[in-house]
Amino acid sequence: MMRNALMTTTLFASALLAACAPTPQREATEVTPVPPSTTAAYNHAAEVEAWRIDRLERLQKPEGWLSLIGLHWLTTGEQTLGSAPDNAIVLAAGPAHFGTVRYTNGEVQFAAVEGSEAVVVDNGLRIVTEGDRVWHVLGDDTSVTQSIVHSGTVSFVAIKRGDKHALRVRDSEAPTRKHFTGIDTFPVDESWRIVADWTPHKEPQSFGIQTVIGTIEEMPNPGYGSFTRDGHEYRIYPVVEEGSDDLFIIFADRTSGKETYGPGRFVYAPWPKQDGKLIIDFNKAYNPPCALNAFSTCPLPPPENRLDLRVTAGEKKYNGVH
Repeated sequence: MMRNALMTTTLFASALLAACAPTPQREATEVTPVPPSTTAAYNHAAEVEAWRIDRLERLQKPEGWLSLIGLHWLTTGEQTLGSAPDNAIVLAAGPAHFGTVRYTNGEVQFAAVEGSEAVVVDNGLRIVTEGDRVWHVLGDDTSVTQSIVHSGTVSFVAIKRGDKHALRVRDSEAPTRKHFTGIDTFPVDESWRIVADWTPHKEPQSFGIQTVIGTIEEMPNPGYGSFTRDGHEYRIYPVVEEGSDDLFIIFADRTSGKETYGPGRFVYAPWPKQDGKLIIDFNKAYNPPCALNAFSTCPLPPPENRLDLRVTAGEKKYNGVH
């Protein structure tokens, strides 16, 4: 009998707990849902602001675009370089006599002059270059690994544009970096997060993208996005940039040269997924390096990407020190 009483008590307690517990249906109806539009707007603004903070941090790194102090095109043969005026290539900062660059058959070599304390970094390996006429082949920015030569706060790399090579020089103590005060932006506006219809090309196509130095770079164009704004339809044509996982969009609009940088701006967009949509968030449109210094080789928008509307989103014209 004691066993039966214990079982009866246990069953009664279980039934009481089950009766007191809310059913799933009641729990669902008592929860107040957050409107999707409110959640999306909040998350979008936070995402854009985080992107902008990261963008400014990258710009201000010692190796960022704000550190550029020179762009020197090479001629065939040997050229001395350094900050002293008797060099063939006169640098804006650094040792008086850095060394000698030898340029022949599309290959860039460097030999440090003794006392310059120059160091070559190849694939993370530091090579002390003290001693005259010890030549090192420099990998340019099209190589698997680009060589970096530095002495103190000044460094340079070789870059290739078309069939030409140049030395791009940086100084981590450059005024453009030390006195950087930020970049003005338009307020975050979710309506400029464009969900465009994606139309892929049936056959591979490419654009001959002109740069500010007059060279032409062929860049693959896989298709175009079309969207409607204020009752008008627009198309935008991204290109494939080597080394990037996203599509690259170079564009100009009716704010260019007024509120924003004259030659145009950049924005990246993820590759369209199976839904056939190209998402372009113009809130992340930013100034090319050429807007920040005079030593860059930026691409210019193709005629197809000169939009006949005011894109009031992203970065505004930069008025910093340069």
